[in-house]
Amino acid sequence: MGFYINHQQNILRDVSLSGEIRYYKGKYKVKVLTESKGNWIVEALEPFEDKIRGEKVMVKAGERRIVSPNLLFKRKGLPPPVREHTYELKMEKKLKHIIEREDEALGSATKQKRRSLTKPRRKGR
Repeated sequence: MGFYINHQQNILRDVSLSGEIRYYKGKYKVKVLTESKGNWIVEALEPFEDKIRGEKVMVKAGERRIVSPNLLFKRKGLPPPVREHTYELKMEKKLKHIIEREDEALGSATKQKRRSLTKPRRKGR
């Protein structure tokens, strides 16, 4: 554990030196060099492409960066799958329910016609 002085604000801040391996954005292997209350300094262990202020930047192995600790993960992993909007799912369910009610009311002949219209055609036909 070490200390450094922020020259602009003359504040003594607590800094921890670490050699921990983390994954930047859950994808890219980095080594944590220093940990502080705000941002951490990391060293890239593999090259990767990153976006900074909307611009794509190539980060080389061994390059040091200042990053937010919430972008560093202990395990490599994929981001969670994108979930469809809840409203769309509810409306789709309601539409299916309405179609089923109409089919029951109109009979099986109309039901078969509707199914033939909604089924995708095979290329062989």
